[in-house]
Amino acid sequence: MKHLILIGACYLDTILSVPHYPEEDEKLRASTLTIRRGGNCPNSLEVLQQLVQPQDAIRMYLISPLPSKSSPAAQRIKASFGESSPVSLEHSLYRETYTEAASSYIIRSEHSGSRTLVNYNDLPEMTVAEFEAIVQRFSPDDETWWHFEGRIPHTTLKCVRTLRDKLPNAQVSIEVEKPGRDGLRELAAEANVVFYSKSWAENSGHGSAESCLMSEKQQKASLAFCTWGADGAAMCQLAKQQVVHCPVESRAKSDTVVDSVGAGDTFIAGMLYSLVCRNKTWHVSHGLSFAVHLATTKVQREGFQGLGADVHDWLVGNAS
Repeated sequence: MKHLILIGACYLDTILSVPHYPEEDEKLRASTLTIRRGGNCPNSLEVLQQLVQPQDAIRMYLISPLPSKSSPAAQRIKASFGESSPVSLEHSLYRETYTEAASSYIIRSEHSGSRTLVNYNDLPEMTVAEFEAIVQRFSPDDETWWHFEGRIPHTTLKCVRTLRDKLPNAQVSIEVEKPGRDGLRELAAEANVVFYSKSWAENSGHGSAESCLMSEKQQKASLAFCTWGADGAAMCQLAKQQVVHCPVESRAKSDTVVDSVGAGDTFIAGMLYSLVCRNKTWHVSHGLSFAVHLATTKVQREGFQGLGADVHDWLVGNAS
């Protein structure tokens, strides 16, 4: 049995769709309002649970600070994964004196397809001691993959080093997303696999995904990926210093962007599925094509529902 553990914040998202992004002090009527569970790692798990097949023999976990287990917010988050979900919250951290979940307010422009996010999170972050206690529940013989959202880098770095000490065979991936966040390069240096976002790369002076992958130095990583919006994504097999670019299908480029919220999380879900569940049957370049196709399919719909069904042909084959 494999274990895939994702560590990151869990939000309740309030999404307002508006005709265009409002000017300061402008009054604007929203066309739709949607409230759903969000956060980078929960979004990736929402997609992963649609991809995983029984033969993959994998357990998936979310580790995130959550409000009191009895609170309506916590119950809503748990229910959002579905009754038969393979995603476990058993290692999540319930803050019993808090009743409200972390919140994200998203304004999505129908004109441009862009979205602007404002987050509020009053829940105490995970501590290194709490993470160490979770790690001790796994055996060094377990096949584990730990994926970290690149938050609170100083603490996360200590958590990764704890993994290296306690579970030396564990695989570690890191998401490097938020521009200007101190400590992300140090985190990337400790990972086996690194995911860079376009916004982080551009803020760091890179004009393309390929430039980011060739310029950034990862000490322990074997693979690095960088998404680039409508231009697809690229990967670098670091031992060979070989960069492969996967564009968005030309037909898909002309399709309307409906909902870009979570596109990067969907790409990461596709790559984690490829690397953890199909590592023996899919070449990593095939996994890259799958992840780009999956993320492209996602932005053409509201939310994440039905993604697994729409990529069924990829999942039933063993193409390499």
